[in-house]
Amino acid sequence: MPTTPSDRLRARGIGLPPPPTPKGSYAPVVRAAGLAWVSGQIVVDGANVVSPGTVDREVPSDVARDLCRRAVLQALSALQHELGSLEAVRRIVRVGVFVAVSPGFHREHEVANGATDLLLEVFGEDGRASRTTVGVAGLPLNAPVEVELLVEAP
Repeated sequence: MPTTPSDRLRARGIGLPPPPTPKGSYAPVVRAAGLAWVSGQIVVDGANVVSPGTVDREVPSDVARDLCRRAVLQALSALQHELGSLEAVRRIVRVGVFVAVSPGFHREHEVANGATDLLLEVFGEDGRASRTTVGVAGLPLNAPVEVELLVEAP
């Protein structure tokens, strides 16, 4: 049975995308006082946002849930690049999920499960974090979801 986060990803046939590059004046990951903050991740393919629009109107909730999962993979790629290895992550502390919603959509929590379910798969109980899920009117580049992480790391 796989015992490390990297082993668990490999066992599931999941590869990490290349580390994200900032599209503005910010750092992908900032470390301080034993914590690492990963900037918000939206899912892009080259220069284009994947499945742009609001959830429930242009983007089905199951697609948005999968995009949350993919955004977490980008965040893990940023962490691996910054820390040298995912094994340096001691635990996931907090997950922030922002969902661009159409009026009347109130299932943001179900969309956010795409992010937190993956973290549990990869880190086990050390992936069970506190979570904030917020429905918003819009996100950068018309992305339907954005995910940020706070992790304990040396």
